[in-house]
Amino acid sequence: MAAYVTMPKLSDTMSEGTLVKWLKKEGDAVSMDEEIAEVETDKATMAMPSFDEGIIHKIYVQEGQSAPLGATLALILEEGEEPPSDADNPPTVEAAPDGETVTEDTPAGEAAPPTAPVAAAPATASAAASTPTPSAGGKRVKASPVARKLATELGVDLTRVRGTGPGGRIVKEDLKFAPVGGGGSNLGLLPSADGLNDENVPLTGMRRVIAQRLLESKTTVPHFYLNIEVDTEPLMELRAKVNEASIANGGPKYTVNDFVMRATVLATVAVPEVNASFMGDSIQHYSDVNLSIAVAIDDGLVTPVINGAQNKSILELSDEIKELAGRARDKKLTPEEMQGGTITISNLGAYGVGNFDAIINPPQSAILSIGTISKQPVVNAANQIVPGQRMWIGMSCDHRVIDGAVGATFLAKLKNFLENPFLLIS
Repeated sequence: MAAYVTMPKLSDTMSEGTLVKWLKKEGDAVSMDEEIAEVETDKATMAMPSFDEGIIHKIYVQEGQSAPLGATLALILEEGEEPPSDADNPPTVEAAPDGETVTEDTPAGEAAPPTAPVAAAPATASAAASTPTPSAGGKRVKASPVARKLATELGVDLTRVRGTGPGGRIVKEDLKFAPVGGGGSNLGLLPSADGLNDENVPLTGMRRVIAQRLLESKTTVPHFYLNIEVDTEPLMELRAKVNEASIANGGPKYTVNDFVMRATVLATVAVPEVNASFMGDSIQHYSDVNLSIAVAIDDGLVTPVINGAQNKSILELSDEIKELAGRARDKKLTPEEMQGGTITISNLGAYGVGNFDAIINPPQSAILSIGTISKQPVVNAANQIVPGQRMWIGMSCDHRVIDGAVGATFLAKLKNFLENPFLLIS
C-alpha cells in the first residue's frame, strides 16, 4: 500500500526540519525502522527512520530544503504497486499561526510551493577554515580561507606565519606583519586587502530557535549578576599532580572545567535554592542536579545535560561531557540529552575571555560564566606583592527564584571548593 513519508517531530520544540541528506535514493528498497535521511531540527541533526517498507518511488523535498512538521518528503510503494493518482501533487502542509501544521490538498494542475532552501554557508566556511593547507615542504598549515586567499595575493609563505586563531590557525590579522615573498627581508606593514563580503545568510532552524529563546529569556526573565574572583593556584597545583598520576597509569588528562563542574555540583547541593525553576504561581525545586554544559558548534550553541551529576565523580563527569560534546559537534545528540537541565555552565576561558555575564537558559534559574585563569600580582597574607593565579566567575540569576543573598552564598561555596580543591576529590 502506498505510504507518504512525512516530516516527523524529532524534538519537543521542533516546528520544521531541514533535509540535510538522503541516505536512500529513488528506486531503493527500504525496510521498517531503517534510517533513510538525516534531518536538522532546532537542536541537532538526527537520523530519520522509515515507518514503512517498500520501494522509494519519489522524493519531494531535496537536500538542503526545509519543510514544516507533517510535510510530505517522499512516497514509498510496495514492489510492483502502481503509484496513486496524486503522486505528482501530494498533500502539502503549511504552518498555522499557533505553530501547529495544517494539511492542504494542492489543487490539480498547480505545483506544490517549494520549500525555502537553508544556506549551508556557515558550515561550509567552518569546514574549510579547519582544513589544513599543505605547503611545498609537506608541512600542514592551518589557515582560514580569507588568510589563504590573502597570502596567495601577497606572496606570503604561510609556513613562516604564526597563527593566533583557535588551535593556532592563521587568520587574516596574522598576515599584517608577515614576511612577503617567502623571505624575511621585506618586513613591514602590508597593504589592507578586502576580506569581507556583503552577504545575507538565512537562519538555520537551530539559529532561529536560539535567537527566539535568548530574546525571550533576556526580555521576560529578570536577570541580576554576581561576580567573584577565585584564587586558582591550589587548584592548578592539584590538577598538575592528578594529571601526572593519571597519565602515568594510563588514565585521562583532566581539564580545569572538570574540576569546575564538580565544584558547581557540590555548591548546588549545598545551596539547593539555586536548583529550581519559576513555574508562574510556584517554584519547582529539583532533587537531582542535572548539569547543562554549553558547547559551541558550527551553527551556534547546544547544552547537553549530565543527569544526576551529584552522584558522579570528577572522572565520570569528565568522561560524560567529553562524549556528549563530541557527539554535539557531530550533531548526533538526541533531544533527551539536551533536556531537563537545572543549572548551566558556560566556559569561555579557553578563548582568553577574562569575565562575562551569560544569559539564563529557561526554565533554569542560574547560569555560571567561567573566565580564563591569568597570572597576576596579588597581595598575600603578609601584605607582600607576589605572583598569583586568578579566575573570574560570573553568575546570572533569575530574581524571581534566587535572591542576592542566596546567589552570594552559592558563589561563596563554589569559591571555597575551588580554593580548597582537595574537597572535590574526597
